[in-house]
Amino acid sequence: QVQLVESGGGLVQPGGSLRLSCAASGSISSINYMSWFRQAPGKQRELVAAITIGGSINYVDSVKGRFTISRDVAKSTLYLQMNNLKPEDTAVYYCNVRYARVNQSWGPGTQVTVSS
Repeated sequence: QVQLVESGGGLVQPGGSLRLSCAASGSISSINYMSWFRQAPGKQRELVAAITIGGSINYVDSVKGRFTISRDVAKSTLYLQMNNLKPEDTAVYYCNVRYARVNQSWGPGTQVTVSS
């Protein structure tokens, strides 16, 4: 199994920045895909950014140019650097990883609120 814990969320003003972290533990060597999702109240959970163990990256159009996903393999940690935050970025952000053949794990989520 893989366990995930997010951190770094909080309240920030529009135009501000936050960096989210996702610390993984357990069967780390079997992880092959890592991603960030977000879900606002009453809305569908959406994929924000994803990175493969080989370094291929994809972003949802709404965050391109503002968010950066990265990972430190040695530290088993996934990051999401969020710049120029907008009120519509307000959501609970979840870390997700895929490992072994068809397994996946979710973190408990961290709240990001963008408000003046």
